Amino acid sequence: MANAVPLIRKTEHTGLTVSSIDEALKFWVGALGFTLDYRKTLGGGPVMENIVGVPGADLSNAMVVTTDGYRIELLEYSAPDDRRTLVQRPCDVGSAHVTFTVEDMDEVLARSGLVGWKPEGEPQRLPSGAVVVYVRGPDGHTVEFMQPPPPQAAEAEAAQ
Repeated sequence: MANAVPLIRKTEHTGLTVSSIDEALKFWVGALGFTLDYRKTLGGGPVMENIVGVPGADLSNAMVVTTDGYRIELLEYSAPDDRRTLVQRPCDVGSAHVTFTVEDMDEVLARSGLVGWKPEGEPQRLPSGAVVVYVRGPDGHTVEFMQPPPPQAAEAEAAQ
């Protein structure tokens, strides 16, 4: 497999199941400034059930986009009735997070907090000078924010 031909052309999007698209848009569009690309009802039936692997699935989605074109799909299921909210810790197998580079950590944390996204701990300054923190949303998703080091710190590290 060492010489396997790449099969992936590009990253399309990351999908997140949410309890409410309306509430999720408050974070992704309202707090972070993503653009809402579209919102639609996907419905249910055999095709959708086979795509997602959930009998009785009925859902809607919204696609939000960053300024650099990265896309997050928000999925809201109205069925089946036995849906549940998973709350995983970053150390739990199957847990995932997405990371965004930010300009102003204090501002992004303030805006995120207004819509219920809370830091998992205090933002930490790494030896490189970057500042990093995980935040968790009301639906249990984890997002990592990373603020790069100031230009002078990055230049000093590169000179060493």
